[in-house]
Amino acid sequence: MDDTHREAADGTIWFTIRQAAAFTGRRIDTIYSWERRGILTDPKRDEHGRRIYSQQQIADAEKVVRPRAQRILGRAA
Repeated sequence: MDDTHREAADGTIWFTIRQAAAFTGRRIDTIYSWERRGILTDPKRDEHGRRIYSQQQIADAEKVVRPRAQRILGRAA
């Protein structure tokens, strides 16, 4: 599979979990953790049945976890 994102006709950019991890600079297991914790929800499925998330969903998840990480680490995450 090509590791680039997919862009829908409406301009929405979609990422698999692996692509979302690369896009955010996070590990794949971190993205799975976001799913388990309910931070990243309501995935769509691609033609191969893989969960895909919009760029907006990923950005929204980052907005949730970044302040938490900053509080835990005591610095910018």
